[in-house]
Amino acid sequence: MGKLKTAFSRNLKQFVMLIALVVIIVFFQALTKGTLLRPMNVFNLINQNAYIVVLAVGMLMCILSGGNVDLSAGSVVAFVGACAGTFMITWKWDPYLSVLLCLGIGILIGAWQGFWIAYVKLPAFIVTLAGQLVFRGLTLIVLKGLTLSPFPSSFMALSTGSIGNFLGSIFPGVGLRNITSLIIGIALAIGVFVMQLNKRSNRKKKGYAYESLGTTLLRSAVISAAIIYFFFLLANYTGAPVVLITMGIVLIVYSYITSKTVMGRHLYAVGGNQKAARLSGVKTDKIIFLAYVNMSFLAAVAGLIFSARLNSSSPQAGTGFELDAIASCFIGGASAYGGIGTVGGTLIGALIMGVLNNGMSIMGISIDVQQVVKGLVLLAAVAFDVISKQKISLPFLQKLTARRRVRT
Repeated sequence: MGKLKTAFSRNLKQFVMLIALVVIIVFFQALTKGTLLRPMNVFNLINQNAYIVVLAVGMLMCILSGGNVDLSAGSVVAFVGACAGTFMITWKWDPYLSVLLCLGIGILIGAWQGFWIAYVKLPAFIVTLAGQLVFRGLTLIVLKGLTLSPFPSSFMALSTGSIGNFLGSIFPGVGLRNITSLIIGIALAIGVFVMQLNKRSNRKKKGYAYESLGTTLLRSAVISAAIIYFFFLLANYTGAPVVLITMGIVLIVYSYITSKTVMGRHLYAVGGNQKAARLSGVKTDKIIFLAYVNMSFLAAVAGLIFSARLNSSSPQAGTGFELDAIASCFIGGASAYGGIGTVGGTLIGALIMGVLNNGMSIMGISIDVQQVVKGLVLLAAVAFDVISKQKISLPFLQKLTARRRVRT
């Protein structure tokens, strides 16, 4: 029981946000009379929020490096989409070559902004605000204020549609439209279960603090059941969306980077105390530079996903996307001061934002009211972060004051 309380207190905000996500889902499921979790709506929910999840992961890297955000992310999404449309629709270039060029453009944009932030020491807020204006303007110049469409089918296949039912012939008697998606979900659930047990075992062997076996089994069972149910819903429709593969790769890769690599540890160190990290031998300027290069790279990925979803390049694409990404990070447990946050928490934050948007849209709530609700949710999440830290630090301050009184 003591270990359970310790684990809960260490991940207080993520546990609370996870509970909040479940409550929000149940709430809108009831108000929409079951529409929210219908297979078709779950499929659309993924397509509508995949690019926000990708952007949010990139934004998390910037926030971890020192609490800074990238205000240009939405404009980079629009600019990369405009370049993709120009390459593939106007100039008729090969879609695969065009995708590589667009990703390269994203990396160059990140290098440009990262240089001014990391090495020239300009405030990230100013540099990315300038980038927001510059790349929005370049989008209008490239598209000449017009919308380009449609994209080639080979490009659309990269991020639209659903995974084929290539295992359907093995289980012909199962009454599901896409049994392949359910099998994928079961395999993922087993993988998550095994990884959670291995994680606990490794922590125990190394002498680190670890949870009780019952706590690990309970959490793993809940997560695995949720994954299976999620893919069961998709299997009752056309199957798992193709874009889910891209989103899953991003989540897995960056979860590994932040938790298992030297760069990930350095990222948290820089965000926690940049001066101390520098004195410890961490190349802080390089870490900050790479964080913004990565942000623009993932913004390019999100731009390609969004353009494929719309089947067009629009001058207005990406408007406000950076705000949704920032909100997802902070709602998911990232600290506004840097050094704290996880990819899993960011995913939870993005899901909360996505379910709020989708649920209120189903209910016919106007966009202006939706903005008010999302703003209040963001404010509540950050306030909870600050207040919880104050409560945690209060006993320490009281003990410190008492010791000083005894000495005097």
